[in-house]
Amino acid sequence: MIFHQPSIWFLLLICLTPLIWWNYKSRRRRPAIVFSSVEPLHRAGSTWAARSRWIIPLLRTLAVILLIVCLARPQQTEQEIRTFSEGIAIQLVVDRSGSMRAMDFKLNGQAVNRLEVVKHVVENFIAGGEDLPGRMHDLIGIIAFASFPDSICPLTLDYEHSVEAIRQVEPAEGPQESGTAIGEAIALGVERLHSLEQRRELLESSRVRSKVMILLTDGENNVGDIDPVTAAEMAATFGIRIYTIGAGTNSGSAPIPVPDVFGRMRMRNVPVSIDEETLKQIAEISGGQYFRATDTNSLGEIYARIDELEKTEIEEKRYVHFSELAVEALPMGSLTLPPLLLIVFLLLALEMLLVSTKFRTIP
Repeated sequence: MIFHQPSIWFLLLICLTPLIWWNYKSRRRRPAIVFSSVEPLHRAGSTWAARSRWIIPLLRTLAVILLIVCLARPQQTEQEIRTFSEGIAIQLVVDRSGSMRAMDFKLNGQAVNRLEVVKHVVENFIAGGEDLPGRMHDLIGIIAFASFPDSICPLTLDYEHSVEAIRQVEPAEGPQESGTAIGEAIALGVERLHSLEQRRELLESSRVRSKVMILLTDGENNVGDIDPVTAAEMAATFGIRIYTIGAGTNSGSAPIPVPDVFGRMRMRNVPVSIDEETLKQIAEISGGQYFRATDTNSLGEIYARIDELEKTEIEEKRYVHFSELAVEALPMGSLTLPPLLLIVFLLLALEMLLVSTKFRTIP
């Protein structure tokens, strides 16, 4: 509880309340009826009403004190903090073609395929970890692609679902998934981000300030009906910025596990190439940037760099509600006290009732 600052000086008037008792004592010393001797009255003793007449000035004193407190305007404050975020809709587009099985990256000192490292870094990018703060106020969607793109996680604020979805991605196997459809993957990402305007339930919980796509691949577009550059122009038309990442060593070949004639997995160096020119063009057309990841550390640094470039704006507003206790009830746990002015009126009414009945005096 606080007091209204311009009115708090009224509390000084409480110092005048002893005047009520002084007036009460002085009136008792003045004789009401002239009589020769009051000694017989002293011997007769006093009644309960006479002994408890101090209740009258007490009620008046309490009423005056509470009235002074009301003039000082006691207030109860309730503070509410509301957080408004202008987040970013981020569509992660991850290559899962057969070349992502190349074992040229390391994770915790062990040689692993490219996709495992990408999954690890993307998980940290979403949920936070290893110098990545996480994207806790952004919509995250995931598309995995090989010969065909597949939306494995819609744009959502459910980050546990996003992380679980990226964990389930595996490299493509079989001749039907031997290609890399970069153009169609970008086009699907554009469609998902553009259709966000119809998903009002997401926009109500987090205002979308911008739309971003992060495309990671280790190859070149070799299947599909949509050219990557054409897809990038579509993204630019809808205001979608694309960051492209080329993943893989610079040696021109990478060890990939390949089954031999007996079905046993053998490591074989297979030529791999990244169409860096197209990836740079995609980024330039859409207003993004191109990055090259040659190992696990550089891939983590790239996502950290993108994290810095695409910052979420968070605004915190504080609302303070003041309750005037002089005229409003005061909740205290399970009880609710009446307004202070009502208590003042009740005390004065009780005093007038007692003075007019049990404690009536002559004159």
